[in-house]
Amino acid sequence: MRTTLTRTRLLTVLVLLLAACSPHAGDDGRVTLRFQSLAWQDESVRATKELVREWNAAHPDVRVEYVQGSWDSVHDQLLTSFEGGEAPDVIHDAADDLADFAHGGYLADLTGLLPQRLKDGIPQHSWATATFGDGVYGVPFLQEPRVLIANATWLRRSGVRIPSPEHPWSWPEFRQVTKRLSGNGRYGVAWPLKEPVSATLNLSLSAGGRLFHRGADGKVTVRFESADAEVPRTIRDQVSGDHSAPRSTLGSGGSDTLPGFFGGRYAMVPLGFSYRQQIAQQAPKGFAWQVLPAPAGAGGLTQGVSPQTLSIAEDSPHKKEAAAFLDFLLRPKNMVRLALGDWMLPTGTEALSDPALHTAKDGWATGTALAGRLTSAPAQSVRGYPEWKDKVATPAFQEYYSGAIGLPELRRRLEDDGNLVLARYQR
Repeated sequence: MRTTLTRTRLLTVLVLLLAACSPHAGDDGRVTLRFQSLAWQDESVRATKELVREWNAAHPDVRVEYVQGSWDSVHDQLLTSFEGGEAPDVIHDAADDLADFAHGGYLADLTGLLPQRLKDGIPQHSWATATFGDGVYGVPFLQEPRVLIANATWLRRSGVRIPSPEHPWSWPEFRQVTKRLSGNGRYGVAWPLKEPVSATLNLSLSAGGRLFHRGADGKVTVRFESADAEVPRTIRDQVSGDHSAPRSTLGSGGSDTLPGFFGGRYAMVPLGFSYRQQIAQQAPKGFAWQVLPAPAGAGGLTQGVSPQTLSIAEDSPHKKEAAAFLDFLLRPKNMVRLALGDWMLPTGTEALSDPALHTAKDGWATGTALAGRLTSAPAQSVRGYPEWKDKVATPAFQEYYSGAIGLPELRRRLEDDGNLVLARYQR
């Protein structure tokens, strides 16, 4: 009797264990994948949800559940969900947010999960943004250069040389142009630097700045050298020197500058490529605007980017099905749909060649011409970067741009205070 009961209990445990490990965990035999998306603009949300519906219609045994996330809180929210064992199966994030999650064992290594088509379809320099050690922890799929959005009528009347991707302004020429465009309460440029770190570091690559340097032992240190100072010094001089940029926008987000831009207060605003959607939707009737490349320095038009990525949680019991969903979502035509919805550039080579992305309308052709010069952001693989950015770099740059501290103090804080933070993550 006791033996019979013991066997029965063992069989029951085995059945429960097998059910828990089965990829078909639902009572109806279907797998359900939770996909947390950070799409937020109407067109982007609509395009993403349409693709989810198309997947579900074609794959009745693997249902994808769309979960809306937010860029404002994604890092802390994901950390909480990882530690609580409740992470979504498929995770939308940005490449510069992946390092700590990858090293912490929260993200699956995609090396053996992704089909060759997807691997071959995205250039190696894009894959590098999501590669940490020997593993790949995200698929980079959308990217955006930082560009100058300009009042076309203002520039034409001023007689300044209009730059192109083939013949961009140098940083010194950019300063001369903004000074020429300023006066009588109007400014040549407005810098929205509420979040100053990524903008400064990514643009500094065009001047040859790197800031983060990896030694032979693999450890990263911060060194603020002369090339790293060119872009910060340009912005500081425009604000506090020749007053070709207003101090009032330094604490603003990109969207906050648009009313002044439309109202004729600023000739240009440096913004991410995707801001064109807001401008196209909100610009007054008859307002003429154009997209110009950001200035170039010793590094040419090279610019750091942190692509949007799609990852799979390490704890997901359905990694194979999640990888198949990623393959579907990022087919070239679908990647184009996502790019058009977000007004960004796809990373995929075939997707980038789509004629819809090469039209002069709304500056698409200018952005696409810059795609080949986009590279991994300096902070991409740096462990501890989120803390360094929030606790050290953001307040230091904000105080420097406002005039509260000088260049020597900016250097000291980025290097001395910053390296103390990074050292804790590299022991």
